[in-house]
Amino acid sequence: MLFFVELVEESGQEAIMYPTEIMEFTIVGIVIAVILMISFFFRKKMRKVGWASACVIFLAYSLFFIARPYWIDSQIKIKVELLEPYLEQNYPNEKWTIKTSAHREDGHRSSNPYYIGVIFENEQDVTYDYWVEKDEIYQISYVTNKELDDLKHRESE
Repeated sequence: MLFFVELVEESGQEAIMYPTEIMEFTIVGIVIAVILMISFFFRKKMRKVGWASACVIFLAYSLFFIARPYWIDSQIKIKVELLEPYLEQNYPNEKWTIKTSAHREDGHRSSNPYYIGVIFENEQDVTYDYWVEKDEIYQISYVTNKELDDLKHRESE
């Protein structure tokens, strides 16, 4: 089960924070607070080192939090480029549509932005999710209302 924390912004739109983001904010906040509290017990020179350390940690995490969506986008693009030849090899003469997660859009709810959905033209009511690694490609799930026997592109586990 996936849990979300929904925050209502002044504009009326919901901002969603995933549990991992909440844990990251909490851990970074606690580390910075501990460094700042400990630095109060030091003399002037060491106190400045503590404040500088807390500032560096805050800036590094801020940079990480800002850059992460762009990093995820680049990784998804690489994974799609690896998936296309796999589909061409395993399903020749077929057409498909590749769906990726809109993880940067407000209100998006997905368990993992790295799942790549494939919808085959001759099986429009089934979405097959693939997990792509450098050396391996797995069909990890599918979503449909059809019976299991009717699935044309289901790969055995």
